[in-house]
Order: sequence, then structure tokens, then C-alpha cells
Amino acid sequence: MMDIIEAISGFVWGPPTLILIVGTGLYLTFRLGFLQFRTLPYALKLAFSPAKQDKKSKGDISHYEALTTAMAATIGTGNIVGVATAVVLGGPGAVFWMWISALFGMATKYSEAILAVKYRVENSKGQMSGGPMYYLEKGLNAKWLGIIFAIFGSIAAFGIGNMVQSNSVSDALQGTFNVPTWVTGIVLTILVGLVILGGIKSIGRITAFFVPIMALFYIIGGLIIMVMNIDLIPGVVGLIFEDAFTGSAIGGGILGTVIRYGVARGVFSNEAGLGSAPIAAAAAKTDYPGRQALVSMTQVFIDTIIVCSITGITIVMADMYQGGLDGGDLTAASFAAFLGDAGGYIVTFGIILFAFSTLVGWSYYGEKCFAYLFNDKAIPIYRVVFVLAVLYGSMEKLDIVWGISDIMNALMAVPNLIGLLGLSGVVVYETKKFLKVAKEEKEQAKAEQG
Repeated sequence: MMDIIEAISGFVWGPPTLILIVGTGLYLTFRLGFLQFRTLPYALKLAFSPAKQDKKSKGDISHYEALTTAMAATIGTGNIVGVATAVVLGGPGAVFWMWISALFGMATKYSEAILAVKYRVENSKGQMSGGPMYYLEKGLNAKWLGIIFAIFGSIAAFGIGNMVQSNSVSDALQGTFNVPTWVTGIVLTILVGLVILGGIKSIGRITAFFVPIMALFYIIGGLIIMVMNIDLIPGVVGLIFEDAFTGSAIGGGILGTVIRYGVARGVFSNEAGLGSAPIAAAAAKTDYPGRQALVSMTQVFIDTIIVCSITGITIVMADMYQGGLDGGDLTAASFAAFLGDAGGYIVTFGIILFAFSTLVGWSYYGEKCFAYLFNDKAIPIYRVVFVLAVLYGSMEKLDIVWGISDIMNALMAVPNLIGLLGLSGVVVYETKKFLKVAKEEKEQAKAEQG
């Protein structure tokens, strides 16, 4: 059974899907005039400046809360486990291709969010619902594609967004502190239940507080290693760039292997193109789709260019990736090589915090997919089943769940990317409209100051 799942996973994450994902990012980047590079400082200011938060427009949560909800879902085990796997299977050069997929993925993430806000709807409780399901139905007039996306998204939420994450936490705690898996399962189940039963407003409040602390904890640990070993950085970066174009460090010099694992794990980490994050973006209070889209775009930058880079550079610097270790064990050993036991604890707690945040973020994605398929009355049932799955995932071996989750993620991406390409004209129109407004706001602010 596992062999069949792995074969299907290898096929759906093969060159056609990766070319479609990166190709869509490239196409949107050119159509938007390299917007992600031109507007990144402004986008970061929109995301993190309290004065820039829209409190009056329609929506359930602020720009910042929508961003942290999406970041909660994406800054997960992929940043620790996925990066390590990419370096083991693809060599140091895979880190470079993760960067490339992220830089173009920013345009993809921006486009997903702009469409999610434009085509969102208000449900019976006055809450916003949006995402690929809605822009496929209302924008592309292809409800059948929206249904397909929602089915794959619902299944993925229980796999990569739930059981895989709770299993990572229980494994980490058992391996480091010898905590029984059932104890971890019960505690996680209660904590996740308390958060998600309150809906998106509760999730937004928790992630707004929790995500920055969680990310900074891991980033600071990595930066300490880099500062302590600053003399090694030029050589490591040089190796990453060299191997990116030669594939000489691994795989018998097969360059395609380096690119494949770099791009695949980059997408796995930041989810650009999968269609998950725009579900959170649709809940934001915002006056223009373009404003929230710029905020959403920064998530890819933070997730991959910052957090994944810290993991990747530390692993390459420790030079243990050909010694038989993989995943979280390799990352922990690499951190420990520079910081001793403290390094291992940083990675262990990183896995715990990242996985918990992913559980919370993905619970909302799955809920919205489920509601699209069965209506809002089904949400309480979904939440109860989701919480119970946390407990199950904590105590069971999940090789098959990992494999199925990987397949579902790839299958989610296909209808979403079709929607992005088909509605790229709408993205360009909304972008021009907002950039004109942003320019006028900037001129007005200058006039008031002058």
C-alpha cells in the first residue's frame, strides 16, 4: 500500500506540477511588473504597522490577524523537517531553489489573496467566506473545480494540517523528554479544541500573539549560530549557489534532483499556489482586495526567505546531511553541533510550537472547505471530528497519512492554479486600481506632513 502511495505522490509532485506552480508564479510576476520586489517594504509596513490596520471595513479579523493565521498554518514542520529532507535528497543547492520558488511564489500568493477578497461572500452569521472555491465558482464560472478543490482541501486538513502535525509533536516530546504519546495527545486535543471552537476570531487572536513569539524564538536561535560562525557563512552560501547549478554534492550530479526537491519543499513550506492561505485572507477587514493581498504576500517572504533559510544554512554549515540523519533529527543535530543540548531543545520546541500553530491555522481552512461542500450547519460536526483526529494522530504511526496528505496538497494546487491563470486579468485590474489609491494616500500623507 505504501509503495503505491509513494508512487502516486512522486507522480503528482513530479515535473508537470512543479513546472505549473513555478510557471504560474513566473507568469504572474511578469504580468504584475515584478510587483513583489517593488512593493515589499510597503507590504511589510501594511502588515506590521498598527496604524495601517483597517478596523472599519467588512471582515472578521485584521490584516495582521489574517497574516498570522496564514503564517500559523505555513510555518510548520516543513520549515524544520521539510528543509532537512530537501538538503538530504537534493543537496545544498536545494536551498537556492527554495529561494527561487519563494520569490516567484510571492506573486502567486498575492494573486490568490486578491481574488479571495474580491469574490468572498458573507454567510448566514455575517462572517466572511472565501478562497479558491469561491473565485473558481464566481470568477471562473467553474463551480465543479471549486467542489474538487474543497474536497481535496478537506482531506488535506485532516492529514498535513492535523494528524501529521500532532504526530510530530508527540514524537518530539517522547524523544526529548520521554513524555508518553497519549499524554501529549490529550493535552494537544484540549488546547486545539479550546482555540478552534471559538471560530476565526478566536484563532486570529491566538495566532496574533503566538506566531511572532514562536517564529522569533526559532529565528534568534539560528541567528546566534550564524553570528558565532560568521566566518563559515561565505563558504556555505557559495556552496549553495554552486551546487544549485551543478548538483555535484548529491544524486550523482543530477541537477534535476536538486531543483525538484528545492522547489517541492519550498512550496510544501510556504504553500504558494496550493490555495490554502487565501481562505484566511478572505476573512480580513479590508477596503481593497489589493491591500490585503500585499499583506498576504509577505507571508512567503517570512516563511521561506527567513525561517527556511535559517534551517537550510545551519544544516549545510554543520555538514552532517550525508551522515544518515534526516528530517527533524538532522536539524536538531545541526543546531546541537553549534549550541550543544540547547540547540536540540530549540529544534524540539520549534517543532512543537510550529506544529501546534499549523493545527490551528489548518483547522480554519478545512472548516471553510467543509462548509462550502455541506453548508455552515456542518461546521460543529467538522470541529469535533477535527479535534478527535488530533488525539488519534498523536498516538499512531502515520506513514500512509503522510503520503496521502502529500498527494492531496498537489491535487489542491491544480484547480487553484487554473483559477489564477484564468483570472490573471482580474488580478492585474485590481492591482492597478489599488496602486493608484496607494499613490494618492502617500501624496496626501506627504502634503499633511509638509
